[in-house]
Amino acid sequence: MLIASDLAVSAALANGAVPVIQDLNFSLAPGRVLGLVGESGAGKSMIGRAVAQLLPSGFSVTRGELLFDGQDLVRMPLDKRRELLGREIAFVPQEPLSGLNPVLTVGRQIDEHLARLAVGDARTRRARALVMLDAVHLPRGAELLGKYPHQLSGGMCQRVLIAMAFASRPKLLVADEPTTALDVTIQARIVQLIAEMQRHDGTSVIFITHDLRLAAQICDDILVLYAGRPAERGPARRVFSQPAHPYTRCLQLSNPAMSGPRRGLYALPERMPGLSALKTIQGCLFAPRCPSAVGACARALPPFTEVDDGHIAACIRITATAEISVPAPAAANAPKTGTPLLAVEGLSKTFRTARGFFRHDVVAAVRGVSFTLHENEFVGIVGESGSGKSTLARMLCGLDAPSQGTIVIAGRDVSDGSSRSNAHRRAHVQMVFQDPQSALNPRRRVASIVTQALEATGKVDWEERLARAKALLSEIGMPPEAAQRFPAQLSGGQRQRVNIARALCVAPNILVADEIVSGLDVSVQAQLLDLLMWLRRARAFSMLFISHDLSVVRYLCDRVLVMYRGEVVESGPTIQVFATPRHPYTRALLAAMPPDDLSAAWPPQSLEIEAAPLAGKAVEADA
Repeated sequence: MLIASDLAVSAALANGAVPVIQDLNFSLAPGRVLGLVGESGAGKSMIGRAVAQLLPSGFSVTRGELLFDGQDLVRMPLDKRRELLGREIAFVPQEPLSGLNPVLTVGRQIDEHLARLAVGDARTRRARALVMLDAVHLPRGAELLGKYPHQLSGGMCQRVLIAMAFASRPKLLVADEPTTALDVTIQARIVQLIAEMQRHDGTSVIFITHDLRLAAQICDDILVLYAGRPAERGPARRVFSQPAHPYTRCLQLSNPAMSGPRRGLYALPERMPGLSALKTIQGCLFAPRCPSAVGACARALPPFTEVDDGHIAACIRITATAEISVPAPAAANAPKTGTPLLAVEGLSKTFRTARGFFRHDVVAAVRGVSFTLHENEFVGIVGESGSGKSTLARMLCGLDAPSQGTIVIAGRDVSDGSSRSNAHRRAHVQMVFQDPQSALNPRRRVASIVTQALEATGKVDWEERLARAKALLSEIGMPPEAAQRFPAQLSGGQRQRVNIARALCVAPNILVADEIVSGLDVSVQAQLLDLLMWLRRARAFSMLFISHDLSVVRYLCDRVLVMYRGEVVESGPTIQVFATPRHPYTRALLAAMPPDDLSAAWPPQSLEIEAAPLAGKAVEADA
């Protein structure tokens, strides 16, 4: 169905063309799933965009062939290529809200797509749209057609895009990170939907992801990319059970495990070479970061070596890959018992949503939540979007006032929201926000952002602030010269480190971290998790860690709270809750996570929550 032969993509820069994809060769048979994995900048999305003919301005295919069903997409006339896109070749983007027009209703956008496919009149297209929404398990389709994208959740928007992609029964689907930053249950449902539709229509799929555990479960074949070059290729189960390239092995070890004893994470040093550095490197591009590299690796590009039938790797040190390992994680200081640092009792939050001029609905976002947090303790909060995790975090930080209940921080009740209570809260609690792109002021330099909390005192001059900023940056593993940069000049992982440094500036006792590793590469995620563990030992602070990634919570947190519809339905030591979950909702969350065992069947046949009472006393695991 799709054949790439010696494909190369280049970017036109001021100092000349720079190759961003080189020596790309693969074939994709009908009905098969090819996974593209690697860090950001590896070239995954660029390959998907080359197939879908959506290359950014300044990028072009400069060599090779890209044959789709025997037709060369590179040299095909524009009008013929346009006929293929959306019909025989469908594209699902990474960010669903960027793929939907914000000023048009869902029904209008589906109607325009079906009209382009010449599907009958308006009434026929509406009926077809309802069938499409039902096929992707979106309830109340007639009501949903009248809604705008911002009125839907990320998972719902992604399912609308999948429904539109499969409307024409395409021969090829390019799915670019379709499950990034989504809840585990939504992720499993979307993977299930793609698999169902693929089996029904025989569609070939290019699945782009940085989640190796997910790729191992759903892909037939895997292509591991590094700095625009193939590093390893072969059957998915074989590549991940017996990785031949050190890069593949390092990516695997960067992922926290969901079973077995807690192991350390492999944090890849430095970063992948940028476009300007690609021209100057003579040998293996991965050699500067490779734990198995020898002198010969830096002198010439490694040839492809056949490991097994259909399994190849570009490495001269294949035999050394299996020896790469990580030491056991350093033990963290045990949480202190006694009087808790944070005590929450019966906390509730309700919102009123208008329905016309004289009517409103009352929504209970958080209901009767009670828990404690001791000194030097990390507690995870898990649950789907809408379960009340972020609302709880906002109340703890004083961004939302509770409707009922008490919040006691370091022996003081701060529930009244008075100025004294808020000053006490700010001294002890700081929040690390999910998206550093929107949390950091783009017009301020890093030094100003990191020390912003000192502005409130008015007693610290700029020289002292700059010295404090450099010390904080050094503590979080960034060079001192980064203090003079703007957020746009930093990578995603560096921005998140700045986000953490800003929260640490006033030396708080408690950090509230809201999805701070969501959507990051596994290598960057491993660096941040190790940073948090190191800071815990160095500063002895406590943290509430909100995440939908259960493997990260298992690695990082001592205890876990499971939230569903605003309530804590299960709590206890993380290892015990995840090993023997007692509440049906916890079991459903764990079942939706791709397992470590490659022989296990996934996703589960049913992702529905078992019928069980959700109100009343939460299930608490024995300590």
